[in-house]
Amino acid sequence: MRAARSDLWVPFALVLLTIVPLASGTLRLIEVAGGPALMPDNPRIDASPVPVVVHVLGAAAYAVVGPFQFSARVRRTHRDWHRRAGRVLVVAGLLVAGSGLWMTLFYSGAPGGPVLWAVRLTVASAMGSCLVLGVGAIRRGAIGVHRAWMIRAYALGLGAGTQVLTQGVGQGLFGTGELSTALPISAGWVVNAAIAEYVVRRRA
Repeated sequence: MRAARSDLWVPFALVLLTIVPLASGTLRLIEVAGGPALMPDNPRIDASPVPVVVHVLGAAAYAVVGPFQFSARVRRTHRDWHRRAGRVLVVAGLLVAGSGLWMTLFYSGAPGGPVLWAVRLTVASAMGSCLVLGVGAIRRGAIGVHRAWMIRAYALGLGAGTQVLTQGVGQGLFGTGELSTALPISAGWVVNAAIAEYVVRRRA
C-alpha cells in the first residue's frame, strides 16, 4: 500500500516542482509571440528567440509527461503509451539539451560568468548523452540500464525546478554577484544528480 501511494504522489510532486519554471517560460513565450512585456528585458532573447522557444516547449513536454514514465503502475497498465511517450520525450529532451548547448555557446554575457558557462555546457552535454545511452540500452533490451540513464537525464532536465529553491536561498544570503549566481544555480543540478544516483543505486 505504501509503495502504491508513492507511485502516485511522486510524479505529481515532480510536476509541481516545475510549476515556477513553466510559468516563467510561458510568460517568455507570450512576449516572443508579440504579447506584453511580462519578464525582465533580455537582449539576447530579443536578438535570437528561436532557441528559447525550442527550449521552453521541449522542457514543458519533458517536465510534465516525464515523471509518469517512472510510475510502475503506468508502465504496467499502459505499455503502449509508455513507449510512445518515451519516444516523444527523447526528442523533447534532446531539443532541451541541444538548445541549451546553443544558448550557452552563442548567447554572450549571460549571468554567472565562466563558472556557470562551463557548468551549463557540461550539464547539457551530459543530459544529451544520458538520453542517447538510454535509447541504446532499450534497443538492446537492457531495461534496468535504460531506466537508470533516463532517470539521470530527467534529473538534469529538472534542474530549473530545484534552482528556484537553491537560487532563492543562495542569492538571499550572498546577493546577486557573478559567483553567487553561478554556485546556487549549479547546486540545483548537483542536488538533482545526487538524488538520481541514489535512486538508481537503490533500485540496483
